[in-house]
Amino acid sequence: MKFHKRKNGWPLIAGLCLALAVAAAPETAKHGVDVSYMDPSVKPCDDFYRYANGAWLKTAQMPKKNYRWGMAQEVRERNTQIQVDILRQLAARPDWPQGSLQQKICDFYRSGMDVAAIERAGLEPLASRFARILGMRTPADLAAEVGRLHVENINPCFIFEISTDDKNSTSLISYVQQYGWCLPDRDHYLQVDEESKELRRKYGQHVIRMFELLGDAPEAAGRSAGAVLAIETRLAKASLPWSAWSDPKSIYNKMSRDQLPQEAPGFAWEEYFKAIALPDSESQIMVQPLSFFREFAAMAATVPLADWKAYLRWHLAHALAPYMSEAIAEQDFKFFSQTLQGSQEPAPRAERMQRVILDSTLDMAMGELFVERAFSAESRAKATTMVSHIMSVLRETILALDWMSDSTKKSALKKLDSMAVKVGYPEHWRDYASLEIDHGPFVLNVLRANTFEFQRRMARLGKPVDRSEWSSSPAELTAHCYPWTNEVCFAAGILQPPFFDPEADDASNYGAIGTIIAHELTHDFDTGGRQFDETGSLKDWWTEEDSRAYEARTTPFIKQYNSYKPLPDKAIDGRLTLDENIADLGGLKIAYAAFKKSLAAKPRPALIDGFTPEQRFFIGFAQIYRQIYTPESLRRTLESNSHSPMEYRVIGPLADFPPFHEIFGCRRGDPMRPADEPRPAVW
Repeated sequence: MKFHKRKNGWPLIAGLCLALAVAAAPETAKHGVDVSYMDPSVKPCDDFYRYANGAWLKTAQMPKKNYRWGMAQEVRERNTQIQVDILRQLAARPDWPQGSLQQKICDFYRSGMDVAAIERAGLEPLASRFARILGMRTPADLAAEVGRLHVENINPCFIFEISTDDKNSTSLISYVQQYGWCLPDRDHYLQVDEESKELRRKYGQHVIRMFELLGDAPEAAGRSAGAVLAIETRLAKASLPWSAWSDPKSIYNKMSRDQLPQEAPGFAWEEYFKAIALPDSESQIMVQPLSFFREFAAMAATVPLADWKAYLRWHLAHALAPYMSEAIAEQDFKFFSQTLQGSQEPAPRAERMQRVILDSTLDMAMGELFVERAFSAESRAKATTMVSHIMSVLRETILALDWMSDSTKKSALKKLDSMAVKVGYPEHWRDYASLEIDHGPFVLNVLRANTFEFQRRMARLGKPVDRSEWSSSPAELTAHCYPWTNEVCFAAGILQPPFFDPEADDASNYGAIGTIIAHELTHDFDTGGRQFDETGSLKDWWTEEDSRAYEARTTPFIKQYNSYKPLPDKAIDGRLTLDENIADLGGLKIAYAAFKKSLAAKPRPALIDGFTPEQRFFIGFAQIYRQIYTPESLRRTLESNSHSPMEYRVIGPLADFPPFHEIFGCRRGDPMRPADEPRPAVW
């Protein structure tokens, strides 16, 4: 895991005619832009987000199980139902061959759906683990127990992971990274405003109640909860803010395995490495940041063992709460989904099981079955062609940049040409032969799957890096850029209508998935991406002049987004969201250029629903971001999400993009065309 977490006469007339065309359109297209979501009473140059989505925003209802709802959630819901249907069909057959992939998925699903068996089992399946924690007597016992929990994907104290060495991307190395708290962000433990204090009070009440559900008397539960909050707060104070992780050079800290106990004494590191079965041949460790581990190790030596017992019991219960009795699962939901995010009720159990499977090592197995059902080879070929076309336009964009030097452009193109592009699904699927899944208890199936995944990753040490390996399931609704492997990935789960619809017009597809593709591609060349070369190794290939020119162009973005205030008392953090805001505008520009280029040497496309292709591009772009939030979720987004809220991912980039102003006839001073020019721009 690496945190390393855009002439006014004729266009004005066209814009006025556009509103009339919307009202007069006899029927809507079945693919691409959905005009029923639009509100033609809103002028496109006043608020394009509501112009494109206003009718939907007026009628949208938040499902009780959700804390945000929009196009992405609708597609995810459709993907979920496909997978639930697959699981139900598997579960309907009682005689899958033992050891087959179908048997493993089927038994995992059935054991999770057997609520009666889960209730009968109670805490018994975990009794030995809780007893082992309570039986700790020495610092060595603490280190060994932390290791055993990490193997089962329970992450107290810190995170252990296997990933590429940032300065040598052909080599895998062990990482230990700051962590060990359960609130969404370290700052929730540190801020002193009344809202933060109230959140911590509610969190403390939740931890007390969970200890009571584990069988503790109220007084003992209160003492244990106090110990948990004290340890988590101290770990949070020792941690770097996430903004510091945007500079991978500053946190790169590789040291020898023998050096770590000297630099961070107090924690029995070799006992920990023994517990996770780290091979003796692994002599180097990436420690991020060292200051955190010095504090943690000091805590390991000085915090009473009784407090560590409470802390580890809590993390065990917290991590496994969704897989335990209804009382424990419900209490977990009340705080982490209801209080923190505003969800009103849990998803149906079958959907929760689908999510558990997709979050487990069985994610690739589920992805394989999903692709068979929902993503054809023809769709993959068309999506791959679009990616290639957008990459070619990015090449032209880089060459045309007036602020980037020729030497940096040469390196940028070398990186672009070396990029691993993953579309839809992998060429080879995961081998699950050694994974054991049986009829239950469910929580033990979860832990066996977690252990299998940990050992699978550990087995990669000492082997060449496999750049073809997928880090997430094709069934996930995801697109990502990983500069440390120089790859971009667009999973089958996001290559679904209306993000990507093989039957839709090109304008709709370029406005929707095209802008997402281009957005992700630009990340390989932004603040973080520029620090990794074409091999994925940590090496800044920009000149100092280029860096200064780039930084000068970021200031207007920060100012622009700082001015947006989604809540009366909370504005967007322009610095926190900077890279994503730049990528939103860059993705819009590059996708639009690619779309316009795709029209060359072809007959002019006809109007659809009364819209020109260019208009449908921008409406399609705006419609992928339609979303409503619970107040709690919107606040969490503003506090810790590197992306701006969805509305501002539309109005921000479009306000900065002259072709949009021309197509819709926006005049200087209109809300969607602010008077201050030139507008922010990097790409």
